[in-house]
Amino acid sequence: MSKDSSLLKAAWLIAFVTIISKLVGFIRDICIANYYGAGLVSDAYFYAYQIPSLALILMGGVGGPFHSATVSVFAKLINTEDKCPSEKVNKLFNTFLTSSFIFFLLLAGIIFVFSDEIMSFIIHGNNQELVSLASRHLKIMTPVIVIGGIIGIYYGILITYRWFLLPNISPSLVSLAIIIAMLLCGDDKTGTVLAGATAIGALLQFLMQLPAIKKLGFKLKPNLCIKNNPEFKNIIELVFPAALSSTIGQIYIYVDMFFASQLQAGAWTAVGYANRVFQFPVGILATAFLVPLFPIFSKLAGEKKYDEIRYYFHKGTGLLNFVAIPVMFCIILLASDAVQLIFQRGEFDSHATYMVSQALIFLSFAIIPYVFRDSVTRIFYSFNDSKTPFLVATSSIVIKFILNGIFINKLGIAAITLSTSLVTLFNAVLLGIIILKKINLGCKVYCINLIKMISAAFLSFAASKIIYNLWNINTSIPCVLAFKTFIILIIFIILYINISLILKIEYVGELLERVKDYFRRKFVR
Repeated sequence: MSKDSSLLKAAWLIAFVTIISKLVGFIRDICIANYYGAGLVSDAYFYAYQIPSLALILMGGVGGPFHSATVSVFAKLINTEDKCPSEKVNKLFNTFLTSSFIFFLLLAGIIFVFSDEIMSFIIHGNNQELVSLASRHLKIMTPVIVIGGIIGIYYGILITYRWFLLPNISPSLVSLAIIIAMLLCGDDKTGTVLAGATAIGALLQFLMQLPAIKKLGFKLKPNLCIKNNPEFKNIIELVFPAALSSTIGQIYIYVDMFFASQLQAGAWTAVGYANRVFQFPVGILATAFLVPLFPIFSKLAGEKKYDEIRYYFHKGTGLLNFVAIPVMFCIILLASDAVQLIFQRGEFDSHATYMVSQALIFLSFAIIPYVFRDSVTRIFYSFNDSKTPFLVATSSIVIKFILNGIFINKLGIAAITLSTSLVTLFNAVLLGIIILKKINLGCKVYCINLIKMISAAFLSFAASKIIYNLWNINTSIPCVLAFKTFIILIIFIILYINISLILKIEYVGELLERVKDYFRRKFVR
């Protein structure tokens, strides 16, 4: 029970700081749109930022290959009860840090020198002004590439020691730097300030980790002791395929962009907005539970405590599914109203709301396989196996292309997000089958709980849908629409909780008891 309590406390903490980070990012987007609009300068920045973001967010972010490899290897070597890491651990840390710095420094240098050629390749068409401006932005942001992987190593060390707050809140420094820069230099017409603020924010994100790393007892002593070093070899064997897996996501994006370009104007924008709305609740949930679970999986795998891995897998995925499944049904029920409330103003009309809501509804089907896929992937990493998730992700690129081609004429924009959901399901099922060769996760128990949760959510959805259809009010007024959406949401939650209690879903009773204990401690003297 104490372990479960610690896991839930960590999950609540990570969820809270992730929400803050995402809200700050939302304000950043508003500022960029306010000062630069949607034109040449903003296009140049976002084209250029695609490469630094790969290093900062995908490679070095929480859940990225450098963070995952660090946790997977160091969680087996570090005794978190010791005051300082051993000399062996500190030496391995510095070897990984030094080799990563050299690699990313060389990569940044190549990108800086060939920025014109890179932007010409990415930006299709003959707009030389756009290519030139994007190239300038990319050169300004090349320091971000050097910082990316190093930050990921720092995050991995901190999370191994259960320091969850700093790795999850520090990414908001990039957004804050951009917001402040926009407020101070709003008359910038070339985007130079925007690109510079991004680089400064990434540097601040890096510097913010240093005091914590030193406090844990790690000493920065650069070395390249890579010969006959089995632990470093394990790290590289994890990092390389995991890094390739991260870049696979970029190929997915290019495939979707190819098909979206065949549709009506605004189709790709609609897919982007649908992804943002989808990632807000799902990204928070996945980060909140999987970040604290990963070092637990890694340590237990090293100790060969497979029963405990199975226990924590069911605990983590069970709690995730218990919250994620009703989110899926709520999206199906309220997608159009939610998109209208969030986006529909100015140039964003009712037709745009329809496109985004349709894309969002089909994307919501990915929630259940998304949770399972990411959970099982962490177990593969715990067993020092990042090749399998990479091979599975690579094989699904062809499937993604084929599904887009099959559905695009019949479903239009929804084809892109539906194919994403189906590919996510394919990845989840294939990984679930392959993981059985390493450990029996008890799929029967998982499926029984999943069926109960889906049943509870579906019954709640059906009843809420009837009330929604019978409630005829003028939803053209935003405050009225917001009120109706809120009431329907409350009705759905009440129904879901009560039906879950009737079906005896174990997680609902535990969560309700913890909520009651919290309020008793806070308000009952």
